[in-house]
Amino acid sequence: MSIEIADEYLEIDPARVAEQLCNFLRVEIGNAGFHRGVLGLSGGLDSSVVAALCARALGPENVLAVSMPYKTSSEETICDSRTIVQWLGIRALDLPITDQVDAYFRRIGEASLLRVANKCARERMSILYDQSAAFDALVVGTSNKSEILLGYG
Repeated sequence: MSIEIADEYLEIDPARVAEQLCNFLRVEIGNAGFHRGVLGLSGGLDSSVVAALCARALGPENVLAVSMPYKTSSEETICDSRTIVQWLGIRALDLPITDQVDAYFRRIGEASLLRVANKCARERMSILYDQSAAFDALVVGTSNKSEILLGYG
């Protein structure tokens, strides 16, 4: 059994969607008592789109992008995040997490790749919430649906 959907129902107006998302960001950040946002910027598609929407919604001066690479992060994504920051004109911090993550596992012992990935995700969240307090901003999530379903967002 298949369902046919007319193409017209699948069309979107990207400008309208972007404006709706920007309005959502302004309202929700304002409702939380803030006018600034902080986000983790990996250089990937999800965080880059969120950074662009935040810059548009809040003004570039009100957005802080934090890059938190681990030793296995690709040089390409690190360069991409720097390009996004320059292109958008937003504030940025580069805070590598290799030292603290590796120090933890040196003390605890060997760990699977999954445990290391989980520790990296938690370390990044800890840094984002600290920077949100320092920047007087709300943390803006960059997780996609798959990450949320897997417990990362």
